[in-house]
Amino acid sequence: MPVPVPQQRAVPAAETTHGADLTLLVIEDDPAGTFAVPDLSSTTGARVRVRTARNLTEAGRLLTDDVDCILLDLDLAAASLPAGARAEGETGLTDDLATLKHVLRIAPRHAVLALTAEDDAQRAAEAVRVGAQDYLFRGELDGRLLSRAIRYAVERKRADTAQHQLTESRLRAQENARLERGLLPTPLLDGSDLAFAARYRPGRSRALLGGDFYDTVRTPDGTVHAMIGDVCGHGPDEAALGVELRIAWRALTLAGLCGDALLSTLQQVLEHERQSEEIFATLCTVDIAPDGRRAGLCIAGHPAPLIARQGRAAHLLPYEDGGPALGLLPHARWPRRQVELGGSWSLMMYTDGLIEGRVGGDGTRRLGQDGMVAMINGQLDQGLGGEALLEAAVTQVQELNGGELTDDVAVLLLERDEARIRRRGGNASRSRPGAASPAGAQRPPL
Repeated sequence: MPVPVPQQRAVPAAETTHGADLTLLVIEDDPAGTFAVPDLSSTTGARVRVRTARNLTEAGRLLTDDVDCILLDLDLAAASLPAGARAEGETGLTDDLATLKHVLRIAPRHAVLALTAEDDAQRAAEAVRVGAQDYLFRGELDGRLLSRAIRYAVERKRADTAQHQLTESRLRAQENARLERGLLPTPLLDGSDLAFAARYRPGRSRALLGGDFYDTVRTPDGTVHAMIGDVCGHGPDEAALGVELRIAWRALTLAGLCGDALLSTLQQVLEHERQSEEIFATLCTVDIAPDGRRAGLCIAGHPAPLIARQGRAAHLLPYEDGGPALGLLPHARWPRRQVELGGSWSLMMYTDGLIEGRVGGDGTRRLGQDGMVAMINGQLDQGLGGEALLEAAVTQVQELNGGELTDDVAVLLLERDEARIRRRGGNASRSRPGAASPAGAQRPPL
C-alpha cells in the first residue's frame, strides 16, 4: 500500500522547533555511496535528526511536520521528478534547478539548503535566487559547518516568512483603507448656500466603513437632497449593501426621482442585492427647496431628523406619517411630508447608533431620542456648530456609554445662516461653483 504524502501544515516548520533539536531531511541519490552526512552530534551540543530520501517521491513521503530543514543535492536527476510534476509544466531535463523548484513547491514553508560541487558556484548562487536559503559545497562539508548552515537556514526562513506576512498584511490593510475611503461619499453641493458637515464611526473594530450610509447632492434646479440610512447588521456584507444603496440613491436623485417613487425603486435594489430576505434598511430623505426655507421629508423606519431654528430649542421633525423600513413589506408606500424650515436653521440627520448607547451606571437605560435632543440643545447653548457640534455629540455619546459604541454611527449636518447669505449678496453665490462652506468652517451660532 502506498504511503500517503503528508499535508503541509499551516505554520512554518521553524516555528515549531523544540529547544535546540532539529530534523534534517537529506534528498540525494549517490550510487557510488561517496556522500555521507557528517556526524552532527559530535561537533555540536544539539541533536540533529537526519532522514534520507533517494528520490523526490520518497522525499514527499518523509516530509512530515517535524522536518525543519531540507538538504537537497542539486545533482539529483531531474528525471526523478514525479510524473505529475512534469505534467504540471516543470521543465524536467532541460532545467538544472527543476528538482529544487519542485521541492520548493511541495515544501513552501520549510528551509532549504542546496548541495552542489565546488566548481558549480554559479548554479549554487542561482539556487539561492530561486528560493533556497543557502548553499553548501560537498568537499567543504563537515559537521560544524552543516549544523551552522541548518540553523541559519531555519532562522532565515522564519524571518523571511514573518517579513512576507507583515508586508502582505500591510498591503492588504492599505488596500482595504483605500477602498473604504473611496466608498465614502463626497457631497455634491457646488453653488449651494448650505453648510455641510458629517461624522462617521463604524462599529466594527479597525473598519472604516459600516452598514450606515449617507449622501448629499444638489440638483440643477437648486434643490439640495440629503439622505441617511442604516442596513441591519454590522459586517462587511452590510457595508457593501449600504454602499450600493447610497450609489443607487444618488443616481436616482440626479435622474429626478424623489419621495415614494425613489424609495420604491431603492427597495427593489435592496431586495435584489441582499444576501437574505431578513435583511432590511432604514432610510430618511430630505429635499430642501432652492430658497432653503422648506423641505420634503420621507422616513422609512428611520429616526426623525432634528432641527434647531434661530431663537428656538432643537426638536424632532414630524415622523408620524413615515413608512416601514425598506425590505419589510413588498408593496409599501412612503408619503412625503412638507415641513417649514425658516430662514436660519441647523438640520441634523443621524442613525440609531447615536441614540442607542447606554447611559447611567447600571448600563440598562439607553440615551434615546429625548436624551439626544437634550444633549444637542446643551451643546448648541455652548455655541457649537458644524464639525465641532458633531464631534462633541459623538464624543459625549461614547462617554455616556462608558466606552466604544458597538453600533455604527453616522451623523450629517446641514446649516443655513440667512444673515450670512444676505451679507454675501443674497443668492449670488449660486452662479459660481464651490460656494458651499467647507466642513468645519466657523459659522455664527444659531
